[in-house]
Amino acid sequence: MADSEARRVAFFGGSFDPPHLGHLAVARAARDALQLDTVLFAPVGTQPLKPQGSTASFRDRLRMTELAIAGQRGFEVSQIDAPDPSSHPNYTLETLRRLRASLPTGAQLFCLMGADSFLTLHQWHGAADIPFAATLIVASRPGQSLNDLQCALPRGVDLAEGNQAAPVSTSGIELRSFRLRNTAGQSAEFHLLPGLDVEISASEIREQLRANSDAENPRQLLPPPVTRYIRERGLYR
Repeated sequence: MADSEARRVAFFGGSFDPPHLGHLAVARAARDALQLDTVLFAPVGTQPLKPQGSTASFRDRLRMTELAIAGQRGFEVSQIDAPDPSSHPNYTLETLRRLRASLPTGAQLFCLMGADSFLTLHQWHGAADIPFAATLIVASRPGQSLNDLQCALPRGVDLAEGNQAAPVSTSGIELRSFRLRNTAGQSAEFHLLPGLDVEISASEIREQLRANSDAENPRQLLPPPVTRYIRERGLYR
């Protein structure tokens, strides 16, 4: 990641099991709405809240993610959230701190997540520190209500009163911006993409592939190179 391309960087972590068109749509919306230079797709090694682990191996998920984002402006794959050799869980807060330390002086770090992840944020390790380690960008998802943001925030983090900026539309994408505060007096921006209607589930895709492993592309939800890789490797059978 060249310095000239790393001024506004978003960490986009997840299982990517498999990476699908919904992931790409969310990343494009965030990139365009917030003028991000780079979105780092970072397959996770071990998620503490998913002890059963991922269906596909880290190596396969990494390769599928590379195939999914090929040719997409500003998208890169990162191994910063790769499995820890000591089997230590992958904590987002620790990953963000490592990533920030690796960025050039003056770079701004964001953390992109879907509404489903945001609604469980209060359960994450160091949850109250995460919004201040990187600016949060939360993308809406059908069936996941974001009407009461305060209830979803970790304990000790509050929406600052009267701070909501008027909704703006950048590249046709609705963006709502807020400011968060914590008990230590720190302040951080918070961005919401409320108008996305990406109804795609990785678990649904895996079920479709198990039911019909010869399907060319389950409901056209996967980038074609990812579908070919899954078939060649015999994944999700």
